[in-house]
Amino acid sequence: MVSAAAVDGVTSMKEEGDKDGLGLSLGERVRADFPILDQEAYPGKPLVYLDSAATSQKPKVVMDVLRDYYERDNANVHRGAHQLSIRATEAYEAAREKVGAFVNAETSREIVFTRGATEAINLVAQTWGLDNLAAGDEIVTTVMEHHSNMVPWQLLAERTGAVLKFAQIREDMSLDLDHMKSLITDKTKLVAVVHASNALGGVNPVSEIAEAAHAVGAKVLVDGCQSVPNMPVDVQTLGVDWLVASGHKMCGPTGIGFLWGRMSVLETMRPWQGGGEMIDQVYFDHSTFAEPPARFEAGTPAIAQAVGLGAACDYLSSIGMENGAAYEHEMSKYLWERLSEVEGLDFYGPPPNASGDNRNPLLAFNSRDVHAHDLSFFMDQEGVAIRAGHHCTQALHRQLGAAGSLRASLYIYNTKDDVDQFIEALRSTLDMFKAMDGDGGGAGGGLVGGEPSIF
Repeated sequence: MVSAAAVDGVTSMKEEGDKDGLGLSLGERVRADFPILDQEAYPGKPLVYLDSAATSQKPKVVMDVLRDYYERDNANVHRGAHQLSIRATEAYEAAREKVGAFVNAETSREIVFTRGATEAINLVAQTWGLDNLAAGDEIVTTVMEHHSNMVPWQLLAERTGAVLKFAQIREDMSLDLDHMKSLITDKTKLVAVVHASNALGGVNPVSEIAEAAHAVGAKVLVDGCQSVPNMPVDVQTLGVDWLVASGHKMCGPTGIGFLWGRMSVLETMRPWQGGGEMIDQVYFDHSTFAEPPARFEAGTPAIAQAVGLGAACDYLSSIGMENGAAYEHEMSKYLWERLSEVEGLDFYGPPPNASGDNRNPLLAFNSRDVHAHDLSFFMDQEGVAIRAGHHCTQALHRQLGAAGSLRASLYIYNTKDDVDQFIEALRSTLDMFKAMDGDGGGAGGGLVGGEPSIF
């Protein structure tokens, strides 16, 4: 079960600390549910985990469910009449129901389990895409996309002769919606867009984009990897045709994700992989195939991982996605404000608005004096885990003139104390480089810079 503190939801947050005078912040309440956070990265250096946009930590309830499955119910699904197989099948399909409810699918049959969001996007590209795109057709996406929502469409364009178009960002690094709408024409067959950027942090107006795309008969796929874990997502309200998400970013296990597809669209898509489970009838000269979602789940699925993802949905639902989002909006603003106090940094992404709901709880930045990888390495020595690199948005970083960047990303279990420790470690590391260099000007070049100075 989820801790009683987590079920209580979020307390109101005030400017001085995260206390409301009666209780604790959400981060303080749920932290005990994540055992991995209670450790030292190095002797005397408590772990400060700020890399949840890459993968979230797992609550104990999810780990317990995985252990219980393997200890009590482990069997193949949909194939046996014995009790273990029946229980495994029930748990697997119950997980599908939980995921469907989590994103408000019309039916759980619209949920296809995949290895992750990357596989889900490739599934759509290699089935619907190959059958519906031809030379001269256009795919519209954005410059901020993760490689997983860019490379599959590049490969599809190469095979079909379709044209790939990229919507630009504004000066504040939010999506240029007017430019995107101008790219959507009668030639557009697909719009593929990230809901919330994993590098810039901004939340995109997906419903408005979908309306423009559908007006010309185009389909819409949304990368929800950074939105589904962090905010309420209702696929029916979004009005899109497909949405993908990764389990490991939403408190679930690795090796599991899902594709939500509108049933009327899924029914038109041919199978991607052949084998067991996805068939109806097999003859020596031909085969017929099951209805969705089984049609797209060839072979033995990731049963335990799906059950774990269902438990993660239960956990997040018990907290309340509205509560989690409100807390993360406040934490996002606090992260921005605290980093703004550090001199010599350049930020990527739009600044938070008054409520903070225009961006996710992450911030990518660079030092003008010290290379991102150098900063990340030495901050790790202080126990602070942040990401350095291009965050699978290499094309975006190239356009921004940055070899890479640092990214601090928060989740429901982070607190203002985590942010404060991060800022303290960052200042200490920058001061160290300044002392080593004399004037702080030659440590590698944060924006373009070439190679890291210590690697």
